[in-house]
Amino acid sequence: MAAPGSEAFVVGRLGPADVPVLCARLGRWLDGVAAGGEVVCDLSGLVAPGLAAVDAVARLALTAGRRGHRLVVRGAGPELRALLALAGLADRFAEPGQPEPEQPGPERPGRRGVRPPDPLSPPAAPGGRTAGTSA
Repeated sequence: MAAPGSEAFVVGRLGPADVPVLCARLGRWLDGVAAGGEVVCDLSGLVAPGLAAVDAVARLALTAGRRGHRLVVRGAGPELRALLALAGLADRFAEPGQPEPEQPGPERPGRRGVRPPDPLSPPAAPGGRTAGTSA
């Protein structure tokens, strides 16, 4: 791999066994490098991305983040972007040179502006009656 701040390329097919190897290589690459830089991961050579590719991107981001760097993704095709979106990770990775994506706050149950039902109240029955009562 090249010096941090340049690019790392992922080419070919990725399987589950490849993910720890990629993370270990990235970790060795970043060892001893001052924190604060971008690590650009070019995925344009990735063939038939699947869940292993999603796992790889997420774990590479964690590996870079633990060493004080930011992983940016370049060349992710529509299939991988769709999988990242399905996994809830699409907004976590910027293209090189873009500002860091905002990290969402903690999820809260329920919808915004909608009060969750009182767990002690019986559910409403059809016709506006309370469940368990007669008409």
